[in-house]
Amino acid sequence: MSDQTRLGHGVRPLRSIHAPLLRAAIVSLVAVVISTATPAASAADVAASKAQSSRPKMTQKAEQAVKSGDKAFKAGDLKGAETQFKAAIAADKKAYLAYFALGTVQERSGNSSGASKSYRAAIDIVSDHEPSIVAYSLVLARQGKFDEAFDFVQKHPSHAGPSAALVAAKAEVRSLQGRSGEAQELAQQALKIDPNFKGAMVTLARDHYRARRIDLALYALTGILDGYGSDNPPRDKDNAEAHMLRGLIYAERNLRGPAMEEMEKALKERADLVDAHLILANYMMQAGNAKDARPHLESAIRYDSRNVGAHLQLGDAYRLLGRPDDARRELEWVLKAEPNQAAARYNLGLVFLLGGQLKGVSEAKAVEKAIEHLEAYKARAVRGGPDDVEELITRAKTKQAMLKSQQGAEQQPPAESN
Repeated sequence: MSDQTRLGHGVRPLRSIHAPLLRAAIVSLVAVVISTATPAASAADVAASKAQSSRPKMTQKAEQAVKSGDKAFKAGDLKGAETQFKAAIAADKKAYLAYFALGTVQERSGNSSGASKSYRAAIDIVSDHEPSIVAYSLVLARQGKFDEAFDFVQKHPSHAGPSAALVAAKAEVRSLQGRSGEAQELAQQALKIDPNFKGAMVTLARDHYRARRIDLALYALTGILDGYGSDNPPRDKDNAEAHMLRGLIYAERNLRGPAMEEMEKALKERADLVDAHLILANYMMQAGNAKDARPHLESAIRYDSRNVGAHLQLGDAYRLLGRPDDARRELEWVLKAEPNQAAARYNLGLVFLLGGQLKGVSEAKAVEKAIEHLEAYKARAVRGGPDDVEELITRAKTKQAMLKSQQGAEQQPPAESN
């Protein structure tokens, strides 16, 4: 049943708050448009490590656990992945790939301290393990410790000679620090070491984006994803990070269709890109398509269980799909995480007033809760939010009065007959 039907004939449909969430996603990505490391790097490194006799070979049991953990991660089961990576370490204390993989999951789960320890443990075993060096330096950079991050990479050179990956990591750190000139120079140095190193290409585009040189960012992304004709083919047409960045730029320019197409391409390659899920879901919710938005929001939460925006939108999606108890759970989680979150108050008001029967909640109690949340929203309302809150409060209070009247009539003793 639509909101129009629930409200009654002649009353405009209710609006939910989604556009501000898109703006919030854009702001967060402007600050750090950077991929979180994934265990996939360690799974791919299993084969490479066998060819490097100087690096300890994992036991068969540990190797199998790493592969199982990587499979769990790809399915969005971060707890299962963490369990498997810890099992690999228990089976082989020298399993540096397992330490790296564990760090990526800990970082996703908000355990930066644990992630740092895991990355350092991998580096203690193999001092030039590039994925761990890069991941550890970026943890420091995200904490604002830019010089420490840069120096850490500097102090851990590759034993195989100049490394494009490590130079590109230094470029990323300088870019995050706002030192774009140095970042561009370092990224170019990385490409001189290895002209086909995709990470440096994406770093160039990201740095242009952060510095708001948007046309240059798009030009760089075209080279990565599309190429410049038959003589200059695309460098990496399936690069998930490049597709997501281009989608973000399109979203900023209100190019809905192209933005959605880029985000879908990014997720085809990497299902763990939370912001791509959120932006796609946001567009779908704006179009009233809660059915298709729901899987994206659930995936976002599997990879980032602490993401307030994802829980907020998922709660509203459940409401629109006629799942009021699930909607209530998600929205109350948001209020527990952020007690002053106005949008959650508004959407909870809709759930209690119009969402249908809630388990263990009487009709009178639901109306009371609806009034409580809508009035709380009204007190915190921001410009640009729904403007029908007064109408909803009036509707709820009218319903409350009717219920009290009915209750009073039922409690009156029957009239005595003559």
